[in-house]
Amino acid sequence: MPNSTTETRVSLLAEIPEELHDALQTYLASHANWSQHRVFCAALSLFLMQNGHCGREVNRIYLDSLFDYAS
Repeated sequence: MPNSTTETRVSLLAEIPEELHDALQTYLASHANWSQHRVFCAALSLFLMQNGHCGREVNRIYLDSLFDYAS
């Protein structure tokens, strides 16, 4: 498993509703150990897992994000 210093990353630009952005900023302000990157990785990987479109790598990303192993 690649660690966070060697894994390949892709930049993603997405438009989201302002209400969702505001809620995310409020959450991040009160949870210092979470970052926008960590939230998006956890949310996207969970969505893919729940919809059956992933493999072990996506499962690992979800668990790493959830438990902050990649930091």
